[in-house]
Amino acid sequence: MTLMTDQPDEAAPRDPLSRYGRADLQIHTAHGDGMEDPRTLFERIELRGELDVIAVTDHDDVHGALRAREIHAQAPYHFDFVPGIEVTTLHGHLLALWIDRPIPSFRSLEATVAAIHEAGGVAVVPHPFSLLTRSVGRRSLERVLAIEDVATHPDGIELANPTSMGWDTGLRARVLNGSQYRLAATGGSDAHFAEAVGAAYTLFPGRDAVALRRAILQRATEAVLDHGTPLRAIGPRRLALQQMRGMSVTPRNVLGPQVTRLRERLMRAASR
Repeated sequence: MTLMTDQPDEAAPRDPLSRYGRADLQIHTAHGDGMEDPRTLFERIELRGELDVIAVTDHDDVHGALRAREIHAQAPYHFDFVPGIEVTTLHGHLLALWIDRPIPSFRSLEATVAAIHEAGGVAVVPHPFSLLTRSVGRRSLERVLAIEDVATHPDGIELANPTSMGWDTGLRARVLNGSQYRLAATGGSDAHFAEAVGAAYTLFPGRDAVALRRAILQRATEAVLDHGTPLRAIGPRRLALQQMRGMSVTPRNVLGPQVTRLRERLMRAASR
């Protein structure tokens, strides 16, 4: 996106970027595999004052985002909140934003996008083509974009994510999005530690969640990679604990509902 401004009048701000907001659209909390509770994250975000909108997107479980929304509503924070989920599809992870109900995991990419849209949400492909985590590949994304039904098409693609630093996946995705996909460009820190929040963000015209959603749907956003998070800021012990947490919490969130449904079916069959 190219930033364009009208000729300013005397009352208009001199800095054209002052008309734009910053949104971190991928943050994980301790309800999932993150290391901080929402209140701790919110206090840090409020203190730094750099973000206008944030989204909580714990893996395969909306309850962390809903609890975070309740906490956000209890204080006069100066940033807006968007509830979300990072859903595991058969073809990689997918961000479901503006969601307040569960989205089933382990379905096809197109079925998951359609379910997000049906629930009134916005679908964004995070860390595309990445080899470091379960990501949507180029072939899968292009197959879905070729489907005639636009309800199955993602709305955005995450082109700024610190976890892809040092890899060419982000660059390839930027080039292809600019020449072929034409999806909204988003940025998210993928933060699992408070220190990492805001390391990447989405630049958009406006300052609140309503303007952000409109900008994504109008393809009027820009992805910005601000900085990485030095290991010394987190420490090897906390990093190791987070990895262990991820190996236990994320599979439980993904498999738990499926195991529950299977158990209920078996109990119904046994009672007949």
